[in-house]
Amino acid sequence: MAKRTHMRLSGRVVRALAVATIISAAPAALAQDALTEAQKKAVETVVRDYLVKNPEVIAEAIQALRARQAEQEKLAARAALDANRSEIFNDPAAPVAGDVNGDVTVVEFFDYRCGVCRRVHPIVAELIKGDAKIRRVYKEWPILGPASVFAARAALASRRQGKYLQFHDAMMETKSKIDKVSVLTIAESVGIDRARLIRDMDDPKIAKILQRNYRLADTLNITGTPSFVIGDEIIGGGRDLATMQSLVAAARQRK
Repeated sequence: MAKRTHMRLSGRVVRALAVATIISAAPAALAQDALTEAQKKAVETVVRDYLVKNPEVIAEAIQALRARQAEQEKLAARAALDANRSEIFNDPAAPVAGDVNGDVTVVEFFDYRCGVCRRVHPIVAELIKGDAKIRRVYKEWPILGPASVFAARAALASRRQGKYLQFHDAMMETKSKIDKVSVLTIAESVGIDRARLIRDMDDPKIAKILQRNYRLADTLNITGTPSFVIGDEIIGGGRDLATMQSLVAAARQRK
């Protein structure tokens, strides 16, 4: 049944593309006076009548075009992933958790003000807890305004006090609105020296890390948080535990 339906739709798409070809070719033909006035009107009538009687082929042609574009974007993202593997998986400035020598790396692009990031946080934590061979890489990618940028800078600065993982978890688990006051309050709650944190946040190296993450996300055509890179796959949005586990298993098989 599925194969038969596919064949029928493909035929319609072909017809639609044929009509589109006639339409696109018509101006050149008309400009060259290749057709008489009667022939021009005949072509226009055929095209119009076909589209009026079969308007669905236009939608199907558009769907086919979108599918083709999606595949092209996927191939481009894969090429970008291959070209930027070192920065994606082995940037020394990116915080790492799990097994630092793990056989599969899970890279997450996130924003502390992202609701889906917070909802997926315990799922990713369970994934890492249940698989001792996963290496986790954190990519601070603050895209939801100045408060997000402040939170990301604070998180990266907390590494200098050896508190990044505790701070990250507390930020993802808080019920408070993320703003400057709550960020500093959370930092203090996990034992971070507030005054030192504020000084460290102003280090230009912190800003450079975020700039690299922005460029990397753009290169990979990542458009929202959370987004993950697992093996050779770029996945946007939240996923349940079973899906995450299957993605890790697939990445492990491809090794």
